[in-house]
Amino acid sequence: MKRNRLLSNSPHARLFTSEKPSHSKRHHILLLSFLTVIGIFLTTIVLATSTPVSTDTQSQSIQLPGQSSQQIKPSNISQQIKENQALPEKPATAAENTAINAPAVDRVPVPNRQEVSVAEPAQLEQLHLQEAQREEATEALDETPVAVSPTAETEVSSAEEPSASLNWQEVTVESGDNLSLIFPKAGLTARDVYNVAQSGDSIKPLLNLKPGQILRFGLSQTDDSTTLEKLELQLSPIETLLLSKTDDGYETETLTREVDSRQKQVAGQIESSLFEAGLKAGMSNKLIMEMAHIFGWDIDFALDLRQGDHFKVIFEESYLDGQKFDDGDILAAEFTNRGTTFRAVRYTDPEGNSHFYTPEGHSMRKTFTRTPVHFSRISSRYNPNRLHPVLKTSRPHRGVDYAAPTGTPILATGDGKVEFVGTKGGYGRTVVLSHGGKYTTLYAHMSRFKKGMRNGQRVKQGETIGYIGSSGLATGPHLHYEFRINGVHHNPLTVALPKAEPLNAKYMAEFKQQSQPLLAQLEELTLPALAFNQQ
Repeated sequence: MKRNRLLSNSPHARLFTSEKPSHSKRHHILLLSFLTVIGIFLTTIVLATSTPVSTDTQSQSIQLPGQSSQQIKPSNISQQIKENQALPEKPATAAENTAINAPAVDRVPVPNRQEVSVAEPAQLEQLHLQEAQREEATEALDETPVAVSPTAETEVSSAEEPSASLNWQEVTVESGDNLSLIFPKAGLTARDVYNVAQSGDSIKPLLNLKPGQILRFGLSQTDDSTTLEKLELQLSPIETLLLSKTDDGYETETLTREVDSRQKQVAGQIESSLFEAGLKAGMSNKLIMEMAHIFGWDIDFALDLRQGDHFKVIFEESYLDGQKFDDGDILAAEFTNRGTTFRAVRYTDPEGNSHFYTPEGHSMRKTFTRTPVHFSRISSRYNPNRLHPVLKTSRPHRGVDYAAPTGTPILATGDGKVEFVGTKGGYGRTVVLSHGGKYTTLYAHMSRFKKGMRNGQRVKQGETIGYIGSSGLATGPHLHYEFRINGVHHNPLTVALPKAEPLNAKYMAEFKQQSQPLLAQLEELTLPALAFNQQ
């Protein structure tokens, strides 16, 4: 038989044949059998080493709906298990055997004899998740603000809540400062200055700042801007101007603190001057001036004072936070001059008008005061036959000259209207006031007039009308003062001055009731120095 030469018996020829050797199939069968045996072995080991889930171990108790916390406490469950173990065994029924043989279920007796099934691990995990969610919800509720009824200790005003979140800055006003220079120091712009300036006349104190004042800025800040919410300026120890932002711009209000007023009584005796005696008695310059004004209609403090004259004063002092910061009003006063005693009591009527009256209800205020210049000296009296110091001729001096330093204020001695203001021959710069047509007063030799003084202008008693000088025929700075009745000159120091209207009769009963305690205090008030001089 001839062999086919096209077929080659070399090993490379086997690569192109589909026949597989028989020994390769046996290898595959053996490998599969070996893997099967190993799998069975591993499964057996896993099943042999696994233990059923023990329900007797300690676990976290879960409070289910409708159960009290006492029923599911682990301590209670453990206690009941021990009691169950101590009880005699009972024959188990088929249902109980089924429950006992269940791999993941156990029966635990509880005090109320209700059976509680212990959940499987998957159910326990789900219950744990639910409990965690409930705890998170409870924490969220705790962080939520709870409405509290307003009490004296917990009530917080709505105005204070936003202020607590503001950034407060203080800027001290320096010489030459204004809002345009101060606002940039607080991080504000010219637009803020403009908005504040549109608030009206109520912000005038902000436009007339004084060195040493302190501005407090309440600012709210964001990432890219600063907003002025509040601005405070202390006007006095008891008054503060507050500027607050609103939807329409800014509004202002004046905050006033409560002041504690206390009465004080002082007494003094004139030895050399009224000011020295007043300061020694414990009075301030303000109170001394007020006392001189009260009795100025009856006593000429530049001419009539004598050594031994004495006074008693009851006045108020203003206290803030337990510290005195200012003097109040004089409530009652007594002044004895040359043996004549004058008494005055302050009374405020229902309309709010305050004046001083005698104990009988007559007004201490006269239509005219005796002197137009406080605490000056008389350099020349009323004299019809006086030799003129400049002209050296005999010319009547129909007035009184009050010598005082140049620039000393000259006061109107009564309410009236300006009849003349200007230069008047030898009088120099002169003002003439008309008081109801019957009375006129003249003030001459002024250095200058009060700014704005003009003919026809109304002036009040005690208002400044000019300043002492030496204009006209004068040898030195002084005021020449004349008093005329129907055009006739009278001595200003001795002329009978018309009295003001007395207290209205309908207020007399209330005035008597208020004045009696004050007059009694003046009567009891004495000084050791006075008692010593009387012995």
